[in-house]
Amino acid sequence: MFDVICPVYRLLNPLVSPQVARTRTCSKERFPSELKVLNDFHFADGESLPELRLHYRTIGQPVRNPSTGEVENAVLLIHGTTGTGKQFLTKDFQDAMLQPDRPLDAARYYLILPDAIGLGGSSKPSDGLHDRFPRYGYKDMVAAEERLVTEGLGIKHLRLVFGISMGAMHAWLWGEQYPALMDAIIPVAC
Repeated sequence: MFDVICPVYRLLNPLVSPQVARTRTCSKERFPSELKVLNDFHFADGESLPELRLHYRTIGQPVRNPSTGEVENAVLLIHGTTGTGKQFLTKDFQDAMLQPDRPLDAARYYLILPDAIGLGGSSKPSDGLHDRFPRYGYKDMVAAEERLVTEGLGIKHLRLVFGISMGAMHAWLWGEQYPALMDAIIPVAC
């Protein structure tokens, strides 16, 4: 399996400075779950919500550049169509990608796993608005992710946006809408 992910490892390996400390390993008890409320969220069709909730988890620790104080090891992982950020917490994914010396080594990177609008713990029509919930699409989901990253977590630059299935479509949109906000995108199985 490592042969398949080796190109990803080669892509990411030079992006983090050698000084990055191995402060955490990827174990099940270390997945903080948080909720960010995005105030006055405007959807692409012109509708808005006074509050949009975006649920997310993080793995690893942010490493800050000593001169600027900016986080320099953040990676956004975006789930598939009917999933949530939890899909990246499976043992198989952890073993292949998040363990020490693997492409998304959780001891080197600060991994952000949001639940998209309409899924998991994020705002969705079934929370009460039902058919009055604004119509939303990929661009709205990506706009919410961008606000989570920049406003919620205070991150100005991502090392990588990695998406699977629907998340791959998000990664493409990140590359189109926010090209200066990340070093690379990896859309998988879109």
